[in-house]
Amino acid sequence: MKMLLRVYRGIVWLANSPGTLILSYAILIVVCGALFSIFEKGKSLGDAIWWAVVTASTVGYGDISPASWQGRVIAGLLISLMVLVVIPLITAHFASKLIVDRDVFRHEEQEELKQNLRHVRALLEQMAARDGITSPDSAAPPAAPSDR
Repeated sequence: MKMLLRVYRGIVWLANSPGTLILSYAILIVVCGALFSIFEKGKSLGDAIWWAVVTASTVGYGDISPASWQGRVIAGLLISLMVLVVIPLITAHFASKLIVDRDVFRHEEQEELKQNLRHVRALLEQMAARDGITSPDSAAPPAAPSDR
């Protein structure tokens, strides 16, 4: 359970930091490209990184494809990570920046509203006490209609 929580926190951290997200994407591409060049004999590092970019973007030109089972596993993991994690995180980050609630109160405004409400409540309680009126949520019994 702790492992899942750490993974979740890591994903949230990545999603909230576009620089880190882009850096993670670049590292993922380079690592998968390097592994591809190791597993697929005869592929240069440049070709392998090109393969990783094409595979990660799910374009899949087909000019380079894995022949070994290790290369296919790397391809499956790369596609899965991109489609299920990286692309949704990028989309969510940009969507959250586009959807901004301009009506949301700042902390200072919230504190001012709370202070004003306390003041209004105190004034209402003073007026009610002066006029002999009790509020429905008070502990005091309500005044009889003839007493008002």
